Amino acid sequence: MTAVTKPKSLIINTPFVCPQQHWAPKQDGTLEIIPERRPASYEVFDARNNTRRTEKLELVETIRGRVDQWREAGYPGVTIVTRRLLEHWHDNTAREYPFYFCQLEAIETLIWWLEGAEEYKQGIYVPGDGGAWQRLCNKMATGAGKTTVMAMIITWQVLNALTYPKRNKDFSRAIFIVAPGLTAR
Repeated sequence: MTAVTKPKSLIINTPFVCPQQHWAPKQDGTLEIIPERRPASYEVFDARNNTRRTEKLELVETIRGRVDQWREAGYPGVTIVTRRLLEHWHDNTAREYPFYFCQLEAIETLIWWLEGAEEYKQGIYVPGDGGAWQRLCNKMATGAGKTTVMAMIITWQVLNALTYPKRNKDFSRAIFIVAPGLTAR
């Protein structure tokens, strides 16, 4: 019989850098640490057959990789305003509490899609819903700071719209927030 060592904490990553490891279930029902970022996916449970399967989100994985490359290349294609905002948001001395990695990755992904150099978006198609406006979203866990990301989006959009009024198709000066109850949309 092998002795099972209990982890000191279930928290195995810091919120300030890209996750380096994750918990994964083993066949025997216990958990093990996998030394890589958790792949983007969701679980599907079938109660009738008592089965579970994982649906991988390949588009999300592709976009994560492209955003990583774009970030490492110094954000080619962004406006001067956007570059200064990104520098400010990444400057941990500019505020008492630094932004979480997921917050920075969320805003970077939206900026990448609208401003990033085309070479980083080759072959990526984000399907729409047929509506008049393109809708993009970021999925973030409870407590990850979605309201902060909303403030970052507003700042990015409005400052660019005011600085570059002729690029009005890219940036918005008007912001509409719907917040029924505790949910902000």
